[in-house]
Amino acid sequence: VTASVPACIGSVSVNGRQLHDESPLSIFAVNRCYRRAQEGSFFDGTGFAALAREGYKVRADVNITLEFRTTAAHGVLLGVSSAKVDAIGLELVNGKVLFHVNNGAGRLTATYEPRGTGSLCDGRWHKLQASKSKHRLSLSVDGHEVQTQNPFLQSTSADTNNPIYVGGYPADVKQNCLTSKSSFHGCLRNLVLTKGQQAEAVDFSRAFDLRGVFPHSCPGVEH
Repeated sequence: VTASVPACIGSVSVNGRQLHDESPLSIFAVNRCYRRAQEGSFFDGTGFAALAREGYKVRADVNITLEFRTTAAHGVLLGVSSAKVDAIGLELVNGKVLFHVNNGAGRLTATYEPRGTGSLCDGRWHKLQASKSKHRLSLSVDGHEVQTQNPFLQSTSADTNNPIYVGGYPADVKQNCLTSKSSFHGCLRNLVLTKGQQAEAVDFSRAFDLRGVFPHSCPGVEH
């Protein structure tokens, strides 16, 4: 076995001698254990997960579903950009969810704003679905859907071939469909990207670059 174990280990002793894990000689990719843990991946607000090193092609259609939990009003959820202008982006800005799409003719945005006294930054899980189908885009949060009219009907393909960045992106990487540079602070789970009939569930532990992200669990809410 050469793979690391996604688990918590404590009270280790060798030949009756307790090992003190508070001051190790070296440490790599080890986080503290949570008293209460939930399924998902924890983003500590400093980094990102980078996936699809060879490049992700959005093109005519993509459907993104995920669940998120946060108390922060700002944060990048997901971005895929090209070297030109074509791109898609999902982000939290001032407590609203923004879904941006640029097929090459100009950026379009679908915005979801919580109704009444509701908040998306209440530390509870929220379900999000963002869909691009040719020139159409729609955004649904907790079952409430918003759509945006697109005047560029002939522009239908987002010609991207760059990595997928989740929860943030490096300072030297351009993202044409994100307005925020704030890394996401909170938990994500069940991220799935679907093209046609092909659904791809994202496993953050397989990211080719992982900074400030702990893929196997997130801290539960203390009661």
